[in-house]
Amino acid sequence: MSNITITQYFFPGQVKIMGQSFSPDFRRVIISMRSNLRFTPRCSECGSKAHISHDTTKRLVRDLNLAVTMVCLNLFYRKVYCPFCKKVRVERQEFVEPYARVTKRLALYIHELCKTMTVKDVAEHLGLDWKTVKNIDPALAGEEEFGETNYTGLKLLVIDEIAIPPLAGRIIWMGEGRSKETLDSFFTAMPEETRKGIVAVASDMWKSRRGGTIKKWCPGTKIVFDLFHLVKDFNQVVDKIRNQEYHQADAQGKAVLRGTKYLLLKSQENLKENETVRLKEVLELNQTLSTTYILKEYLKKIYQPRNIEQANAALEEWCSLARESGNPELIRFARKLKRHREGILNHCIYPIHTGKLEGVNNTLKVIQRKAYGYLDTKYFILKSKQAFAGT
Repeated sequence: MSNITITQYFFPGQVKIMGQSFSPDFRRVIISMRSNLRFTPRCSECGSKAHISHDTTKRLVRDLNLAVTMVCLNLFYRKVYCPFCKKVRVERQEFVEPYARVTKRLALYIHELCKTMTVKDVAEHLGLDWKTVKNIDPALAGEEEFGETNYTGLKLLVIDEIAIPPLAGRIIWMGEGRSKETLDSFFTAMPEETRKGIVAVASDMWKSRRGGTIKKWCPGTKIVFDLFHLVKDFNQVVDKIRNQEYHQADAQGKAVLRGTKYLLLKSQENLKENETVRLKEVLELNQTLSTTYILKEYLKKIYQPRNIEQANAALEEWCSLARESGNPELIRFARKLKRHREGILNHCIYPIHTGKLEGVNNTLKVIQRKAYGYLDTKYFILKSKQAFAGT
């Protein structure tokens, strides 16, 4: 008699293999199994020892493939009466959740695939309905862990369309849009003690965040306007001045300025050799653009000091140079800097920034594209929090 058996692959002792049947092309096998009657059944809900009932039920459950063959388990359950729950339940099987249509190991495999593949691709790969895959993944992705907002240990925050603590690097909360109501909903759910404990928030210069909403909910916090958004805003000024200068230039000037948009927006240290030569030609030709480019690079000096007095001196010098240029766009931006002086100088005390958050946003866009937009917002937020669980 052969000693070869497949029982050991299906948690030996818990079940008995009753038989198997293959499809004509051997691409699908159905393995029939029942509980080992030598073991006392346990309630599938609470795990308590239960009294055997005479009724049985069966369910077809998908398991991991065996080579290229799809494996289905025709599992016969005993129905039991649980004295603790005071109800009739199906008995517990360690390799499959009660009433699940896939085994635990297949569910874990699906979860791992969902980290790098779309729900649709995983479903097609395994021959499952996409809804089955989507419903399996959140449970293993940590719906219990990531489904609710975790406000633990918040002292510093970075806010855009999402909120993260900059040192821990975890996503706290996500909301749609940039409205005051969206931000209100974040702070409304936050415990009052946590709100009082937040010492600094980094954000862009959007007025409802700066002056109103954050200060309303966290009156003792410092608002920090970081260099990233400052440069981003000034880049729009650079491009506007470039367009103005281009339209005022003669034919030769237009030829030099044509196609220089991204050249002027690049940082000096990121320029290639041929770009450095081209930039020099542009700046020598046009004094206004030369001044604008110098001021763009000089913005960084406002953020270099860790001393408020030095940072304020650098800001004043920048604004003075902008006024001396006589250019309306540069003068207007200088006024904007002065209006936001406090938030800019707060960077000396709390050097937090939204640069990390921009990297997070880029990753989230990739996650969203992989899932064809994630029509289920709750699922998208869960996957995003899982990707940035933090420390």
